[in-house]
Amino acid sequence: MINPLFAIVFFVYLTVNQSVKTRRKNANDIISSLQSEISHGFTKEKFVVDARDFSRNRSLSFSVTLLFMVNFLTKSLSLEIVNFLSFLKRKEIPQKSFSKSAFVQARKKIKPEVFSYLNEKLIKEFYTDNSAVKTTFSGKRILSVDGSRLTLPRTWELEEIYGRTKNQTETYIIQGKACVLYDVLNRIAIDGILSSVDTDERIQAKQLLNSCRKGDLIIYDRGFASFDFMYEHKERQLDFVMRMRLDFSRVVKDFVAGGQASQVLAIYPGKNTNLKEKKYDENTSLTVRLLRIVLPGGEIEVLASSLEDENQYKHKIFKDLYFERWKIETYYDELKNKLKIEEFSGYSNQSILQDFYATLLVSNIQSLIVEEINEELQEEKDAKKYRYKVNTSLSYGFLKDRIIGLLFSNSDMNKTMEELKALFKAHLIPIRPQRSNKRNIGKYRARAKPIISKNQKDSL
Repeated sequence: MINPLFAIVFFVYLTVNQSVKTRRKNANDIISSLQSEISHGFTKEKFVVDARDFSRNRSLSFSVTLLFMVNFLTKSLSLEIVNFLSFLKRKEIPQKSFSKSAFVQARKKIKPEVFSYLNEKLIKEFYTDNSAVKTTFSGKRILSVDGSRLTLPRTWELEEIYGRTKNQTETYIIQGKACVLYDVLNRIAIDGILSSVDTDERIQAKQLLNSCRKGDLIIYDRGFASFDFMYEHKERQLDFVMRMRLDFSRVVKDFVAGGQASQVLAIYPGKNTNLKEKKYDENTSLTVRLLRIVLPGGEIEVLASSLEDENQYKHKIFKDLYFERWKIETYYDELKNKLKIEEFSGYSNQSILQDFYATLLVSNIQSLIVEEINEELQEEKDAKKYRYKVNTSLSYGFLKDRIIGLLFSNSDMNKTMEELKALFKAHLIPIRPQRSNKRNIGKYRARAKPIISKNQKDSL
C-alpha cells in the first residue's frame, strides 16, 4: 500500500521540472510522427532485406505490410487478412486483396528492426519538449529492467537459436528470454531484447543501458545485483536502486546484523570474481548506500542505491520507490495475457522478432492514449464512490483495426482518436484502494495454460 506522505512528496517531485517544458503534447501529436514514416515508406530503404525489394507495384506494398503486422495478428492469418481488407474497405482506403502466401513472402523482405526504429521515433517525440512527461528528483526518469521467458513455436531453427527448456523428463519447449527497459512513471517500453533462454539478464540489461540517458534512476530486482553491474552504472553516470540478497556479501551480512536503517559503505569485487578484461581490480571500491526495508509481515529487504545523500533522499521514500518496480511485472502480464505476444504470427526467427518489436510499439501507442484519458479522469471531481480508469484489456481490443486509422495518413486520425477515446471512456473500471493479493509464485509451475477468470476474458 502506498504511503500517503510519499504520494505527496512524489507528486512534488514529479512537478519540479515541468515549468521548463514548452507545452503538453497529446497522443495525437506524438503518434502522428509515425504517419509519414509508415504511409510514405520513408523507412523502406533502411529496413528492406534487399535494395530491390518492394520496387515493383505489388498488391502488398512496404507500408501496407507494416500496417498489417502491427494490427494484433493473434488469429489465423487467413481470417486476419479478411478482417483487415474489410476494415480498409469500410474506411474507403484503397487496397487490393492479397493472399496469406503473398503476406508471408512480403514480410520476409522486411528487417525486424524497423519496429525498433519506429518505437525510438515515438519515444523521442514523447520525451522532447513535453510537459506531460513524468519525472522525479529534479528531472530523473524512473526506469526498471526485468526479464521474462516467452514460449516460442517449436521449430528446429528456433531451437538452435534460443535453446530448449526442459523439466525432469524428456519433454521440452522452446523459450526465449525477453528483457525490457520500462519507464514506470510514464508506462513506456523504451527498449527490449529477445535472446537465448540461458542468457544472463545482466548481459541483456547492459545492452539496454545504451538506451538510457545520464541521470536516469533504474530499479532492479535482486537477480541483477553485482559489483560489476553497479560499476557499469557509475561509469555511465546512471543511478540505481537494487534489491540485494541478504547473503550477497560480508558487507551486506554485517549491515543486516547491525540493525541500522541506512548506511553508506564501500564494497569491493568478490574474491572469486573474474577480473580479466575488467576496468577495475580487486582493490577497486564502490561507495553505495544500503537501506533496510521492513515489510508488513516483518521480513527484511536490503536495497543498495547510488543515491547516497541521506538529506536529499530520505530513507522513507525507498520502500515506495522500489514498489514502483512492480509496474514492469504488470507490463509483462499485459504483453502475455492481453496482447497475446506468445501467439506469434509466424515460425521463423525473423517473424518472431518482427512480432516482438511490433508488440512493444503497439503497447506504447496504447499507453499514450490510456494515460492521457486516465489523467483526465483523475482531474474530474464528482460524487462517485471510486475513481475510475481505462480497462486495459478492452483498450487493446478496441485498438484492433483502429490502429490502422492512427498510423495511415490517408485516414482521418482525429476521427479515429475520438472514436477510441469514446470507447475507452464508455468501459471504465473502478480503482479500489488498499487492495492486495498474496502472490502465488508456483501456480504455473506445471506450465499448463492458465484458466482465464471471468473478468479476464480475451479481448483480441
